[in-house]
Amino acid sequence: MNRYLFVIDYQNDFVDGALGFPGAEKLDAKIAAKVRAYGKGHVLFTRDTHYENYLQTREGRNLPVVHCIKGTKGWEVYGETAKALEEVEAPGIDKRSFGMDVTDPATAAVLPEQADEIELVGLVSNICVVSNAVVLQSKYPEAAIVVDAACTDSFDKALHEKVLDVLSGFQVNVVNRE
Repeated sequence: MNRYLFVIDYQNDFVDGALGFPGAEKLDAKIAAKVRAYGKGHVLFTRDTHYENYLQTREGRNLPVVHCIKGTKGWEVYGETAKALEEVEAPGIDKRSFGMDVTDPATAAVLPEQADEIELVGLVSNICVVSNAVVLQSKYPEAAIVVDAACTDSFDKALHEKVLDVLSGFQVNVVNRE
């Protein structure tokens, strides 16, 4: 079975930086453990990636908080998860928008050819996690898509709960939901 873990945007700026929120740091040990359990060749991660012109972009005009500028501490993956990703030599995907662009040659080069199951963890549930679940469901229409609710969160708890319902509504298996 071809199973893959995608760690979505578990970056310093979303944990304790510019857009960080209480509780995001609590996901670190759980995500790192999953990365190690999946192991080399079965883990990929995304990084929200912006540049100095961020405030002039559509996203920057709608969310005028400078974050995840490529090469900064805020752009780097957080804590123990960063170490685990390095240990398993997980390839990173820099994405300029909420969902990854699977047609981008750099992204396409690291994506698996086929997948039976794809699990997503990371931040933020109601923005980038849901966006990437949709992208991956479109890229791999026969794969089971899983989101571990214990390994994702949001600054807005009400939207977090709603997005878990929405994910279930389009046939994503939401596990570990309290």
